[in-house]
Amino acid sequence: MTDSRTLEIRLEAPLLRSARAGEHNFINLVIKVAENARFRVESRDISEQPDAGERFTLTHMAPPPDRRGLVFRRVYQYPFWQIEATAERWNWDVAQAAFDPSIHAPDAVRFHRFWGRRQFGKGPQQARGTGYVYVPLQGRLTRRRSFQACSPLDMIGHCLRYDTQRNVVATLHPKEEYTKDELSALQSMERAHPRLTVARGEMETHLRDCDYVVTQNSSAAFFGYFFRKPALLFARIDFHHIAIRAEMDRLEECFAQVATHRPDFVKYVWWFWQEQSINAGRDDAAERIAARFRRFGWPMQ
Repeated sequence: MTDSRTLEIRLEAPLLRSARAGEHNFINLVIKVAENARFRVESRDISEQPDAGERFTLTHMAPPPDRRGLVFRRVYQYPFWQIEATAERWNWDVAQAAFDPSIHAPDAVRFHRFWGRRQFGKGPQQARGTGYVYVPLQGRLTRRRSFQACSPLDMIGHCLRYDTQRNVVATLHPKEEYTKDELSALQSMERAHPRLTVARGEMETHLRDCDYVVTQNSSAAFFGYFFRKPALLFARIDFHHIAIRAEMDRLEECFAQVATHRPDFVKYVWWFWQEQSINAGRDDAAERIAARFRRFGWPMQ
């Protein structure tokens, strides 16, 4: 091992400024781990072409530029992170791992309660079911992408068809830009179905009040676990283990199942964040980062 190996950390402009100022805890830990392994570390703008030669890359969220690259991404909330070989969450190691609800997790109750309060205040304690299905939408409403079981609009249609007892509240993502055609199609569906309401945002309110969540793979379904709300997923994702998977040839059964589904939300959140992610606030965070690099063959000695 020589001192000529370089790690390029590839970041968007705001994150790059934070990293160069030494203000980002997780990136600081990555730099420490890499430098201890005798890497020279550079922080670069993600839009720049990576240098050729003997160098490794760690890119924030976007696909790595080549086989020497890895991706890092926040696991839905600070300070939880993951390092992977792909930006596709449904192909991450955790997505392939098996969750065992019989695991010994002595701190799970405290952990679940703490992070529920940290993110949503008293919301999880006030959770109830008021008779509707919460459908948080993402983008591309009329298209079925490769990781999805159907298009988002078709998913809403399935909610109306297979749960005839509940209202359906479909919410537009506050940061998505929708086309006129998408909004028109959604509005037409709302006019045709009195049980359907289209709204925007207010995730915490809907997680508190809904009976269950139906989505492609929105993180709202994961946050619903803090409210003990079951989820039916119409797409692949990393937090699928305790959700009901939408199987297109047996949707009636899937909807019936999710309405009464009560998995071990508490142990799952602990397993997903504390065992399967890197908690940058823990003393073992640097070793976990090094272990992830070793997992993908990077020289960490």
